[in-house]
Amino acid sequence: MKLVIICLIILLVLAVLYLLMLMPRMIGKPSDREYFAKFLYAHRGLHDNKAEAPENSMAAFRKAVDGGYGIELDVQLTKDNIPVIFHDYELARIARYEKGKEPQDAVKLDDGSIGVKGKVCDYTYDELLEFHLLNSDEKIPKFTDFLEMVSGKVPLIIEYKIEFKDVSVCRIADRILRDYKGKYCIESFNPLGVLWYRKNHTEIMRGQLSDVFYKEDPVHYRKPLYFLLSNLMFNFLTKPDFIAYNQQFENALARRICRYLYKNIAAAWTIKSQENLEANKDKFDIFIFDSFIPKNGPHTI
Repeated sequence: MKLVIICLIILLVLAVLYLLMLMPRMIGKPSDREYFAKFLYAHRGLHDNKAEAPENSMAAFRKAVDGGYGIELDVQLTKDNIPVIFHDYELARIARYEKGKEPQDAVKLDDGSIGVKGKVCDYTYDELLEFHLLNSDEKIPKFTDFLEMVSGKVPLIIEYKIEFKDVSVCRIADRILRDYKGKYCIESFNPLGVLWYRKNHTEIMRGQLSDVFYKEDPVHYRKPLYFLLSNLMFNFLTKPDFIAYNQQFENALARRICRYLYKNIAAAWTIKSQENLEANKDKFDIFIFDSFIPKNGPHTI
């Protein structure tokens, strides 16, 4: 009997510790939380990778602004520390050489196309301008040019791409954002980026991106770090204002605890159809979409 009581006490303590680790920001929440939930967010702009407005291009962003949609975008640094908008660390999937200028060591993709070798951070901004996005004439956008174009017309969800421990992109982009008059919030898969904002700009709404990583790629994501990230166990350090989770795994326990117990804002990525949007409307508060145009326009209400 005594052993059973001890085991129950241990389980209770572990449960309490787990809940404390998951706890997001509870005090001093940003005042504009509800504003962000009023919009639908075009994932990497209102893009079509088979047309003249590929993902994270100025053309895709202009289409989103013209439609009144919020925009989700990805920011990382070039070799000369210029913030640009590009999703992957590697260039090959989206960036292309000018025709006839492909080097012999270029990346040959499965579809037969030739991708640019290396990472965004391997090139200066001027060097990146030599490439274009897929089959369009679009170039990799500079963050400052993007902000000037949007000019506060729609809200932004800015994802910081932080591959390892260097959070310079937060510091450098933040200097630019201080002069920006529009509404924006930030998010990152890397808790160090979210933590940077907790320490330096507590007034900015911050979000933790996550996924059930091992289900996406059991081989690559088998490290303990990804278990901790999937289960939001860095929240006690970062105190996020919202959790942006892969909507395919909306039943993830950690995500549900954050939303239903702690009343934390829940963002869904990535909604791929009107049916998908309707199915998730009561499970999330913010919706990031692509591959379709929502039938009721850019607002959730």
